[in-house]
Amino acid sequence: MTAGGLLAGCNTDQVSLATNAKANQPVPPKLIAAMAEKDMDLQSPILVRLFKQEAELEIWKQTRSGQFALLKTYPICRWSGDLGPKVREGDRQAPEGFYSINPSQMNPQSAYYLSFNTGYPNAFDKALGRTGSQLMVHGDCSSRGCYAMTDEQIAEIYSLGRESFFGGQKAFQLQAYPFKMTPVNMARHRNNPNMPFWRMIKEGYDHFEVTRQEPKVDFCEKKYVFNAAKPADAKRDPVFDASAKCPAYVIPEDIVAAVRGKQAKDEAEYAKLVAKGTPVARMNTGIDGGMNKVFAAKIPEGSTGLSEGAEGSTLQMLAMAKAPGTIPSHVNPPKPNLDAVASAPAPQEEPVAAVPASTRIASAQPAEKSPEKSGEKSGGFFSNLGRKMGMGSSDTTATTPPPQATASVAPAATTTTPTTAASRLKAAVSRFVPGHDKKDAAKPAEPAKPDTRLAQTRPALKPSVSDGAGEATQIMGAAPVISSNSFDSRFSAVK
Repeated sequence: MTAGGLLAGCNTDQVSLATNAKANQPVPPKLIAAMAEKDMDLQSPILVRLFKQEAELEIWKQTRSGQFALLKTYPICRWSGDLGPKVREGDRQAPEGFYSINPSQMNPQSAYYLSFNTGYPNAFDKALGRTGSQLMVHGDCSSRGCYAMTDEQIAEIYSLGRESFFGGQKAFQLQAYPFKMTPVNMARHRNNPNMPFWRMIKEGYDHFEVTRQEPKVDFCEKKYVFNAAKPADAKRDPVFDASAKCPAYVIPEDIVAAVRGKQAKDEAEYAKLVAKGTPVARMNTGIDGGMNKVFAAKIPEGSTGLSEGAEGSTLQMLAMAKAPGTIPSHVNPPKPNLDAVASAPAPQEEPVAAVPASTRIASAQPAEKSPEKSGEKSGGFFSNLGRKMGMGSSDTTATTPPPQATASVAPAATTTTPTTAASRLKAAVSRFVPGHDKKDAAKPAEPAKPDTRLAQTRPALKPSVSDGAGEATQIMGAAPVISSNSFDSRFSAVK
């Protein structure tokens, strides 16, 4: 038994799937019933899509017709960073782009209940000199460059991936986007410097939307290429290199026609939205990521940060709704950087010119590596299976930040004054600290209380979110009941 095995909460370095209860949980009966209704087999291939702004993770599954259909949408408990791709180690950004998840990236020994490695950086990221490692989708609802779910959610997602591998899928595709690539969202973010990159990955988004097939992904000339095939007169398939010149290739004509039709429709709608002055999305400087409204509603002074929920559902409305899994005590909702907001220039009120639809990407310089790493260890059945299949291994460490201390701040009474840094600061506080806009004076923060909770070991299994887990346990007006089943307490128990 090694120290790494202890930290991962496992008995040996070579834990098999059969003896790992967390990784071997069955797919919930309700989800199996949903598959039957949608003409899906339990072990058919899956595909995952992630959206930061909406804070949603979608599981798509192949039907018996051969096309993919949406099986289930999971609200994301926490993601970190800003809208935009990850560039360097330690920037706290969750990655965006197309990634492939093979069995060796599945981590049943995760310190965050269960996890799988996104595979960042891919060949495109490396060609631009982007750095980073251990970017995961995991449980524990704590993120530092990852996509974090509740333990109950990741148990269900993990089981779907496991069954697809048992059914013969060699790897499933993960598509990570800043938002759903609709004309409205593209118009709202048209002034964002990441727009050229977003237009490039929207090409893959469109390929999937019109075909409902997993797009084949290649890289050349530091750009993505989707569904490339060899020309009719070629004797062998084209060889792609992310940093080299693109080889001769073609895209099937039926796909080209369908994608062009969709893009023409999207561009026409986009042009109308820009012409009528659709406001540009506010740059929320200093906010670290976001969380779905379902979770923000359960946390005192919770904020969704950079995430946006569906229309017509407020945090107050969701306060008594079901939570899809257990929210640990250490969860910290996104908070604004008030100093950055105060020093930022006043936002422009008039529409900003649209960014041209270019796919040319500036090369990012490699950055120094950050020491932010922990000792989580990968291994077990899927890692061994991946190595036997010749897929290699993957570093599967996830890290978590300490809880952030926040102070409650209240602005002075609203007056009609010229726009200043102070007035913008007041507006930011009123927006992100609900209820304080009605107070007249700042309220001092209460002194932090020492953590007197007893350390305890996390239970091996979590109830399924598809079978009614996550019922609301808080009565209106009552104090919230906080679970002590956090990573900090588990780590203390191990020590």
